[in-house]
Amino acid sequence: MRARRFIPVSLMLAFILVVGLACQQAGAPGPTPTPAAPAFQPPKDEIGVVEIKPGEPIVLAGALVIAGPDASLGTDSMRGIEIAIDDLGGELLGHKIELIKEDTGCNPEGGQAAATKLAANAKLVAIVGTSCSSEARVMAPVINDAGMVMVSPSNTAPDLTDPAKHVEAYLRTAHNDKVQGKVAAEFAFNVLKVKKAATIHDGSLYAEQLANVFAEEFKKLGGEVVAQEAVGPDDTDMRPVLTRIATQQPELIYYPIFTKAGGFVTRQSKEIRGLENTKLMGADGLFSPDFVEAAGEAAVGMYLSSPDVTAFAGGYQDFVAKYEKKYGEKPISIFHAHAYDATMMIAEAIKKVAVQGPDGTLYIPRKALRRALYETKDFQGLTGKLTCDPNGDCADPKIAVYQIVSADTSGWPDQVVKKVYP
Repeated sequence: MRARRFIPVSLMLAFILVVGLACQQAGAPGPTPTPAAPAFQPPKDEIGVVEIKPGEPIVLAGALVIAGPDASLGTDSMRGIEIAIDDLGGELLGHKIELIKEDTGCNPEGGQAAATKLAANAKLVAIVGTSCSSEARVMAPVINDAGMVMVSPSNTAPDLTDPAKHVEAYLRTAHNDKVQGKVAAEFAFNVLKVKKAATIHDGSLYAEQLANVFAEEFKKLGGEVVAQEAVGPDDTDMRPVLTRIATQQPELIYYPIFTKAGGFVTRQSKEIRGLENTKLMGADGLFSPDFVEAAGEAAVGMYLSSPDVTAFAGGYQDFVAKYEKKYGEKPISIFHAHAYDATMMIAEAIKKVAVQGPDGTLYIPRKALRRALYETKDFQGLTGKLTCDPNGDCADPKIAVYQIVSADTSGWPDQVVKKVYP
């Protein structure tokens, strides 16, 4: 039997080391290296991305009527935007909020001019506007083509969210006049016991469609619409139209128009034989001290259909207190809370979609921002819980009827308008 030979441990270790080095040189796998972190990639979006560098502001715009006879309507909404920005601390995601103010004139020409100017601003993220439906009809397609988005606090024409005509860039926190026209007709027929009514519009998208909804709903209830007339927004002599209406002996005239023409219709109706006992009713376009001043004592006793501020959410009274402290007066029109809600909705949507790069640059994808707005559901605003449908209607509509009880606007609104329905 042969004796076993033992290999010294030192020789064995040397052998293993040599073999290991040979294998490594031959390409045998060694330890797995730690992969490098992927480089940051800014988000991509089919209609564009707003890039906001550190120190640059997030730019929003208020596109509203802030000059001329209807200025109270847009100024009131602009103040709602400003208070919302105050409540956000003046900043969002570490960037200051810059507000551009653009007058839209409450007419298609003003809307077109404002749209062209705003669409050229590549830094603009979103727009709160417009005030008047006729402005939005021309502005929305321009804003849509620019990849931007707009949320209106006071457009109410059904046309704007009609599925056949709706533009993707457009949403609103204001009610649809299918709601307001119905409430106005129910009040006239069921409460005032009116059986014969006439309507007047001024050719604007808002006025014509609201007058038509009122007429349709009034007829459904069993009433008779004896005249449907039109005036121009700059007309000053309303007597021919009012005289024609008087021959049909209506018990009520519903004229959802704006301040300038509304003042002339109201005053001159008192001069027309046959209208002495005819009730007068306007809508939210006349809900302002400017209209009461324009119409004078002739406005006392008339009715206005409008958003029901008494049905707004619990935070509304706090908002009014901030408004009065900031501007030295109570709200001067009716859509301030809707503008506040529009601004807050936009802010929430920006928070959801914005991406921050490692150097602090903020990226806001435009299509994603639109999508986030349309996904708004049960958002608690001042005006109620807002949920957006596929056509851009987001409101939680609450409509009331008010009566003008005084022509002394120093007591606006509490001593001037009184809620009478529901």
